[in-house]
Amino acid sequence: MKLSLAFSPCPNDTFIFDALVNHKIDTGDFEFEVVLADVETLNQHAIEQRFDITKISYGVFHKLMNDYVILNSGSALGTGVGPLLISKNHKDSNEIETQQIAIPGENTTANFLFSTAYPNAQNKIFLRYDEIEAFVLNNKGLGVIIHENRFTYTDKGLHKIIDLGDFWETQTQSPIPLGGIVVKRSIEKVVQKQIDQLIKQSIEFAFSNYPMLADYVIKHAQEMSEDVMRNHIDLYVNDFSIALGEKGRRAIEKMLTNYNMPVNQSNIFVD
Repeated sequence: MKLSLAFSPCPNDTFIFDALVNHKIDTGDFEFEVVLADVETLNQHAIEQRFDITKISYGVFHKLMNDYVILNSGSALGTGVGPLLISKNHKDSNEIETQQIAIPGENTTANFLFSTAYPNAQNKIFLRYDEIEAFVLNNKGLGVIIHENRFTYTDKGLHKIIDLGDFWETQTQSPIPLGGIVVKRSIEKVVQKQIDQLIKQSIEFAFSNYPMLADYVIKHAQEMSEDVMRNHIDLYVNDFSIALGEKGRRAIEKMLTNYNMPVNQSNIFVD
């Protein structure tokens, strides 16, 4: 069976999918057509139902509920993993809602978390996540950073204003649901479960060889140092990635309730 599979080139995703797409585990009769793209592009493609299996931001899932279900494996959730709001110069928190804010995509969890913390901020601009540091350095405004930029912004003299993940955790007492893997509802349930199990096996294979970095991870890491790659993996790939569990599922449900979406676990997760 041939299925389309899309995820980001970030080290956490390539770490998760390396064994699956490079046949380091037995994938049986499945053949995967792989596309790599930044997460906001993936979010838009998911809205368009372009791929059978895809990485998404949990901030967009409320738009996808009729067409996709969430797999138990492959997610990025946790504590201390949230986006950061940064500035070139120290800013008084009272000034934030009047500033221009660069955010890595309208459909991202980063936008959801920022909007939850600062509901009156209207002057937002949406950029690719890897363009935001330059936006801030050029004195164009503040920025919300994700991915590897969490590990590099201080090297460029930028300053953290607030950890938006800390804000979420304090408000909800639950981990932050950043992103996950979804599969089309139209695919047979038995196949959905098989895909879920293969992703779990792929993650377990990756961890069995860690901290060695696979060539696939290095190839797509956009000239990151190995330390930054490992920091990235350590931050975003954890027990929730292997299996959401009840705690992970409840965290995703809490996010969906902020969109006033009816939530029923049997309807949004692969059984």
